[in-house]
Amino acid sequence: MWNLNEAEASSSYVVIDANTGRLLEGSNPNAELPIASLTKVWTALTVLDNVPLDGEITISNAAATQEGSSLYLQAGEVWTVESLLYGLLLRSGNDAAYALAEHTGGSIEGFTKLMNEKIELAGLENAHFTNPSGLHHEEHYASAMDMANMFRMALQNEAFKQIATAKSYTPKEKSVTWGNKHKLLHFNEFALAGKTGYTKVAGRTLVTYFEDNGKKVIVVTLNQSNDWNTHTELATKVFQTYDNVKIVEKGKYRLLDKQVIEVKKDYFLLLNKEEQQTTKNVLIIPRKSSETKPYLWNVMINNEVALKFNVKKIK
Repeated sequence: MWNLNEAEASSSYVVIDANTGRLLEGSNPNAELPIASLTKVWTALTVLDNVPLDGEITISNAAATQEGSSLYLQAGEVWTVESLLYGLLLRSGNDAAYALAEHTGGSIEGFTKLMNEKIELAGLENAHFTNPSGLHHEEHYASAMDMANMFRMALQNEAFKQIATAKSYTPKEKSVTWGNKHKLLHFNEFALAGKTGYTKVAGRTLVTYFEDNGKKVIVVTLNQSNDWNTHTELATKVFQTYDNVKIVEKGKYRLLDKQVIEVKKDYFLLLNKEEQQTTKNVLIIPRKSSETKPYLWNVMINNEVALKFNVKKIK
């Protein structure tokens, strides 16, 4: 849990490999800080995991009167889950966050329980949420590293990716067009998705997904005032200093004891020049090999696991 005075004085950032979640660059990557509306990334994914996009929501008075950024929803209006998710991610509507949370979890408390259970299942150790919008609360926080991995997991959901990469959206419920608040999506050809955030306590918070010639990274800054330029500079630096290296090739491999294992696909890592010299492949073989116990292939960089996946013996 973070302390208010510490939060006001602290900032952090990370750049991760969007394919693996590996940390490439960072400062205070695991510091637990307020993240403001970046929370809505996890809100959206929790909704998508639990209810259909075509579900209909009648806006409650509690949702319509939420403070902060708003879609100006009116109590009694009927909206689809899909439209509200666009309003949540593109315009950061707190009213949309609460309407979606009430619909999905039965109550705000029920929904935040779903969010935190999902955090635990994902193995994220430096995050905890008390509401679906990111409004200030002392028990509401995440680290830059956890936030980056939340966005990485969210992008693996096709519906989320379609919404988060949209530059604008016109809902069928109202004659209005919502533009994406994340301005890098409009001006930087490599910035494909993201989310903005701001509260007085959290400061400016930002997550951006960049892609350049097969290289994919996620940048998160927490309490960084010059965040648009910082994200562009960090992504540019990583793209210039890291290569997308095929680290394991698809195919069959014969071991010393004549057993044969099969790797089903090619595996890539973003590696700088130094890391390319220190990368090692290590195969961990279970003591009692069987069809139910796969072998574990580890890719090591400087004696740390950078990538791991299961492989099966085929003979």
